[in-house]
Amino acid sequence: MLQNGYVPCSFRISMAGMDVEFNTKNDVIKAYLSRPDDGMRHPGIVVIHEIFGLDDHIRSVADRISREGYVALAPDLFSSHELSAKITREGILESMKFIMSIPPEKQRDDSYRNSLLNSMPEEKRRIMSSTYSALFVNRPTQLLTEYLEYAVDYLKGIGVTSVGSVGFCFGGGMSANLGCTGKVDATVIFYGENPDPIDKVKGMKSVLGLYAGEDHRITSRVPELLAKLIEFSIPVTIKVYPGAYHAFFNDTRPQIYNEAAAKDAWNMMLYFFRTQLGP
Repeated sequence: MLQNGYVPCSFRISMAGMDVEFNTKNDVIKAYLSRPDDGMRHPGIVVIHEIFGLDDHIRSVADRISREGYVALAPDLFSSHELSAKITREGILESMKFIMSIPPEKQRDDSYRNSLLNSMPEEKRRIMSSTYSALFVNRPTQLLTEYLEYAVDYLKGIGVTSVGSVGFCFGGGMSANLGCTGKVDATVIFYGENPDPIDKVKGMKSVLGLYAGEDHRITSRVPELLAKLIEFSIPVTIKVYPGAYHAFFNDTRPQIYNEAAAKDAWNMMLYFFRTQLGP
């Protein structure tokens, strides 16, 4: 458990970042790799992006993790040939603008969001349609989880000592799904949805869940997750930040970013990875 007042040591290791690709069974996934530039072996972390895809914010998170002594791989889950035809960059940008136009307290309200969608100009709805459907309606969770398993294999192939995962929003849910496969030693969930069915969590090894108090649609399900993890004797730490909204960690979204919660969550994540994966 994280002790009150504990601040993890920051190694401030120099790092190098680069764009890479890794193969799946039938496809190729683009990714950003950030690793310590010291020639030593380190644990690996799969960094899973928000619903908006791999962007500069997630790349910066990967770099921050790398400076702490981890090999960070941030896959672009929507870059495969199969999904890129449905989830377009233009569609993601329009979806991002749409979501950011909604007040923070309404962003997780499905009925409110759908009413706004129906009132949009037809051309904007057309641009968003396939992307929005793939992201919010018919999300290919199993396929995305398989991509993440290949990301773990990629990290192991370049010599990491152990592997964990962290994801945000959509990526938080995907981090949980990856954890359920048993392929990672430590799973961090930032305000992500529970795995479905919930009994899948039996495969997890250790879990840190970080949630927003005002993110009622997600946070209301946390007791169910906690109960199942305890039932299966999975080591777990959960923290809910009162007054924080969904996506409170994203410092590129000033209307939602919560500095105090983000800093505390970052320290908790680092402590968790150090205890579960090593430095």
